Amino acid sequence: MPEYEAVIGLEVHVQLSTKSKLFCSCPNTFGQPPNTNTCEVCAGMPGALPRVNAEAVHYAALVGLATNCTINQSSVFARKNYFYPDLPSGYQISQFDLPICEHGWLEIDAGQGPKKIGITRIHMENDAGKNIHSQADNRSYCDLNRAGTPLVEIVSEPDMRSSAEVVAYLKSLYSIVTYLGVCDGNMEEGNFRCDANVSIRPRGQKELGTRTELKNVNSFRNVARAIDYEIARQSDILDDGGSIRQETRLYDADKNVTAGMRGKEEAHDYRYFPDPDQLPVVISDETLAAWKAELPELPAARLKRFLEMTKLPVEEGEVLVESRAMADFFEEAARKANPRKVANYILGPLLRELKASGKPVAECGLSPAALAELVNIVDGGLISAKIANDIFPDLMKEGAMPKAYVEAKGLAQVSDTGVIDQAVDKVIAANPAEVEAYKGGKTKLLSFFMGQVMRETKGKANPGMVSGLLKKKLGG
Repeated sequence: MPEYEAVIGLEVHVQLSTKSKLFCSCPNTFGQPPNTNTCEVCAGMPGALPRVNAEAVHYAALVGLATNCTINQSSVFARKNYFYPDLPSGYQISQFDLPICEHGWLEIDAGQGPKKIGITRIHMENDAGKNIHSQADNRSYCDLNRAGTPLVEIVSEPDMRSSAEVVAYLKSLYSIVTYLGVCDGNMEEGNFRCDANVSIRPRGQKELGTRTELKNVNSFRNVARAIDYEIARQSDILDDGGSIRQETRLYDADKNVTAGMRGKEEAHDYRYFPDPDQLPVVISDETLAAWKAELPELPAARLKRFLEMTKLPVEEGEVLVESRAMADFFEEAARKANPRKVANYILGPLLRELKASGKPVAECGLSPAALAELVNIVDGGLISAKIANDIFPDLMKEGAMPKAYVEAKGLAQVSDTGVIDQAVDKVIAANPAEVEAYKGGKTKLLSFFMGQVMRETKGKANPGMVSGLLKKKLGG
């Protein structure tokens, strides 16, 4: 059997977080009662005249600039013709020959070193509505609230060769659009989703195989599972002497299988032509320069800077820049305390408490200033690292400043030599067998004595002082 190589390209749909829809003033919101955020434009009424949302153009251009694209300062909307019940006009207003962004790239690292993934184009389009199929009623319903919401579709080159590369590319894109603030990134609501075009060919062959399209997968895990399944399915067919059918397939996450949905269309099937209701979108030199100037520091650059600050492994640094809110939290705290120690608290107790509460870092009860103060009072000897970890959940819940909390609770670390000396003597006297073993060479018992003294002082003794006194008294 030949060894196969996968060839994968993605079409990523990003819903833009504008206040209104792409071609009308209806609210661009989620979760409203069916067919309430609609007007004659959303419903495709004859004679309705759509007018492009300038902020959507702005957001689309920002995505292009952040992905190293060329921005076409004159782009054209076209009608993409197809029938579907949730597309009442019978066509989608999209871009074809002249999109707003072209010829970009993203650099990823899926564990095999840096690799550039080409971006063919980024174009604007309006979303369709949503069909709702009720088994209880044995009926189908159409909700047009989503119809007309602004999307950018980011079309990659077929440069990916594994599901790991796909996930790395998607995570990079996700970080970029959320850093820019052009998309809230809510994958459960379908605000960031992708279609994956997957084919295989014998390794070393240049000619592409027949591709299938996996439609509307909206989680990183499911994208990887769907692609791996599809690669295995196509490999089995070719090994058995069969041929791959070019088609659109749906992924069933519960069964971890893909199933045929319909034959895959080509561009000519959509009968694109320039939309007669839309003038070309023209971006002036001054406007484009202003948009370039407002680009924030993007995740890749921020990761590089954070790694220099903290000397963390790349995998841990990536957690710090996973969202703009997390990166901002870290950066603000790290201005006032040791960056590496701040990062350790974020990667440990902070993430643990956020996961337990189900809240994002933006809703965290602990402020960056409070985290910095916690690091500083541990470094200054006011409390031990153990007490800091013990009180962390309470600090998160109460939103208290650590120093005031410690003083109010009487948790300040004991550094009184007389008190610690008395506790050490008591522990040594209570454990003669362990003392003899320690003196006989079992020096690892020092941690046992440390634990006993800390218990005796209710965790308040200065660990450095305890360790020094124990070694002195035990003859270490």
